[in-house]
Amino acid sequence: MPAALLMLLSTLLFSTMSVTVKLASAIYGTGEIVFYRGLVGAAMIGVIARCSRTSLRTPVPGMHVARGVSGVCALMLWFYAIGNLPLATAVTLNYMSSIWMTMFLLGGAVLLGSARVDPRLVFTVLLGFAGVALVLRPTIEHNQLWHGLAGLLSGMLAALAYLQVTALGRAGEPELRVVFHFSLFTVAGGAAVAAFSGWHSHTPAGVLWLVATGVLATLAQLLLTRAYAIGRPLVNASLQYMGIVFSFGYGVWLFDDPVTSMAMTGMALIVAAGFAATMLRRKASAAAPVDSSQA
Repeated sequence: MPAALLMLLSTLLFSTMSVTVKLASAIYGTGEIVFYRGLVGAAMIGVIARCSRTSLRTPVPGMHVARGVSGVCALMLWFYAIGNLPLATAVTLNYMSSIWMTMFLLGGAVLLGSARVDPRLVFTVLLGFAGVALVLRPTIEHNQLWHGLAGLLSGMLAALAYLQVTALGRAGEPELRVVFHFSLFTVAGGAAVAAFSGWHSHTPAGVLWLVATGVLATLAQLLLTRAYAIGRPLVNASLQYMGIVFSFGYGVWLFDDPVTSMAMTGMALIVAAGFAATMLRRKASAAAPVDSSQA
């Protein structure tokens, strides 16, 4: 299957997962959803690894800890935002990760005393945050501000997790092992939060949404990994932003989310800024890693 089609299918599955997360949020707390998402994912990856005879034992546990902590926090905040914001808004804020990565690149250049900071990178960051302002203003009520900040912070932490995934890849860790250990951290992190906030009794619909979340996330992640393995990174990165379009359609269709020209303009600016930031980083030989935290 061509990489472009794999990428579109992966993006569609991730967007559909965001729908099941929102539906599950009406029954369960964020920690519970993260816990069961990790449990289903770990079971699926464990079976795949066994069939492919891939060892899940890691020689670099410390690196997995760093990736797990940032990734689980990002996932927790994102699922929380999905449950409390219009669907497309929560998804768009999480896709700010590419722009946050550009900010890290700029910050590193300043700290290292680089003689020249690419003004195009500065412009993409400003463009991205202008988009955020347009998205948040018409779609978030005053009492939802903290939910919006949670979504924004999820994108920043996701950017850190992506950098750590890159480091794990350079250390020779196979994708299945990275995904499996991340799933274990989501189980532990979700259980810890749920123990504090409380567990809810199951309903048939609730079990369906929880299982669907884990299955959709894992399948989407596997397709995403394959697409990045055989396709062009810039094409994959651009197609990944179709997730915002899919989520917008789901939000309007299933949840009667508001449609405003200001919000749509903001989403377009974030997509443009994210794609431009990815392209500029590629040219600077600072390749963006594969997104494994969404799963």
